[in-house]
This record gives sequence, C-alpha cells and structure tokens, in this order.
Amino acid sequence: MPYTVDFKNVSTTGLESSPVAEALAGLRANEARYYKTKYGHDFTVTPAGEAPETLEYINHILATEQNLAISSRPLEVSSFEVDGLRMAYVFYESGLSINVMYGIEEGAKRAVGFKLSEGMEVPEELASSFRFARQKSKLAGVIRGSYFVIKGEY
Repeated sequence: MPYTVDFKNVSTTGLESSPVAEALAGLRANEARYYKTKYGHDFTVTPAGEAPETLEYINHILATEQNLAISSRPLEVSSFEVDGLRMAYVFYESGLSINVMYGIEEGAKRAVGFKLSEGMEVPEELASSFRFARQKSKLAGVIRGSYFVIKGEY
C-alpha cells in the first residue's frame, strides 16, 4: 500500500527493520521535502515487493552501467515523473538509498545517486568504486552521497 512521506512528522513506517531506521526515515523525509518544495510533488513510497518493476529498473541500470548488485534487502521504492525527469528510488534495510534521475529528453541529465544514512557503513559493493561527500540535513543528520552519470539508454 502506498505511503505519502510526511517530512514534518518524520515516521519510520515501512523502515522498522532497518538498524538505522530513524536516520533512514530522516533521509526519506529529506527527499520528500525536496520534491514538495521544488516541484510541489508529494513523495510516495510503496513496499518493494508491491512494485517489482521499479526495483528491476534500478537493478538493471546498476548492473549494466557499473556491474553492481546491492546485497541489502530493499524495503521501499518510489517511481514518478516530474519536470521532464523520470525518477526512481529504492530504500534498503542497511540505510542505503539509491535514486535514478533520468531526463526524458535526448541529451538531458541522467545519473544514479547513492545516499548513506547516518550511522551506516559504506556498503562493500560501493566502497572500492565510489567516494562519498558529506552533507548536513536537519531531517537526516549527516548524509554521505555519491553518484555516477548514466551513459546508456533506458
């Protein structure tokens, strides 16, 4: 069942099994605030098992572009279009969040972003290939993030 993320009253709904549930909820709320403020879009998530096509889309891009497979269990996903961008998110039990930003127009920006919740270690599958920058957030504490540019067509 879809859940609209409330960034004013941060909740761990759907993320309870994560060892960093509070931080992951803050990270998810941070994303919700961004989309509401910038685009007027309500950020809605669905349990990963209820939207396998979103998870498959993200996994396909990770495997094709970087030969990556994430070992953590996916908890929630989100997929939507806003301002010419096709966005897809997955939130993992480990505290990792991955988003795919895919500009619909030819030549538009296309990238995959990784965000690590405060208190989690860098996942083994990302540690050797990516460097993470720190960003402070009122909702999520310290977020570490990295990204890569998508080269293929999806």
